[in-house]
Amino acid sequence: MSDTTADDRLMAEDINAYLAEHRNWGRWGHDDQLGALNLITAEKRRSSAAAVRTGRTVSLSRPLPTGPGPDNPHPARHFMQRFPRDPGGGVAVDFIGVNCHGLALTHVDALCHVWSESGMWNGRDPDEEISFDGAAFGGIEAWRDGIVTRGVLLDVPRYRGQPFVTFEEPVHGAELEAIAESQGVEIEPGDAVAVYCGREEWSRRHGPWGGMTGAGSLPSASDERPGLHASCLRFIRETDTAVLVWDMMDLTPYGLAIPWAVHAAAWAFGVALVDNALLEPLSHACEQEGRYEFQLVVAPLQIPGGTGSPVNPLAIL
Repeated sequence: MSDTTADDRLMAEDINAYLAEHRNWGRWGHDDQLGALNLITAEKRRSSAAAVRTGRTVSLSRPLPTGPGPDNPHPARHFMQRFPRDPGGGVAVDFIGVNCHGLALTHVDALCHVWSESGMWNGRDPDEEISFDGAAFGGIEAWRDGIVTRGVLLDVPRYRGQPFVTFEEPVHGAELEAIAESQGVEIEPGDAVAVYCGREEWSRRHGPWGGMTGAGSLPSASDERPGLHASCLRFIRETDTAVLVWDMMDLTPYGLAIPWAVHAAAWAFGVALVDNALLEPLSHACEQEGRYEFQLVVAPLQIPGGTGSPVNPLAIL
């Protein structure tokens, strides 16, 4: 891996202390289940419309991953049926079943999805809150009214002059600051930050990004995947980012004795994580438009007690 800055090394050594000191537990009340989405006020939603100039829309979702592959050992199931309907008509119906997490499906993580030895969001005990019937606290239904806010794209490949992020050179928090400055944008409280790492070009050259060799339906933290370094947590917290939209996600293995790297932003800060986003089309659109801000709309399915939801995030320019 590449050398880190002194600040990044400090983050690696003191990550648990940083999370304990700067976590948002209790910030909006002990029973809060919105997390950092509290930063997206009615005024914030209204003002996000100012980022819409041409009305161009860009989907940030990958196609439903029904094909098995190294990054998709448990593909989504899609079954079709056709029935006749007299006189001479008919109807088609389908069944869709998905694993809401993993490395292939575009989805948003609920606040009950991850935790550390300190607990899940707001200090709740996962042993008490999560059962086979679903989560009693922090489930995806808490976000049933949707996420509408200002979005900002941070284009790492364009900033670096390279096609994609590599394992040897992960994205550090200080670099995100530098990218925002170079693009002439300022991250504001309640923003959605979309970090584009060039996953599509990586996959075209190397095959599917992030193969899953671990057991079960979740990727292993020991697999080698390029992405964001844990130092990005400081950037997320200090900018009061409400939503993180990313294509490559956490660098793994991250070399730290912690259960989660950047995914810790969910349980510690209450940030909504939109995993496996398709950001290459947004990068092209922003280049063509000559700007990096947009309005983001994300509408999770209302799944009582769900740990996440498939989503089709929309960027409106």
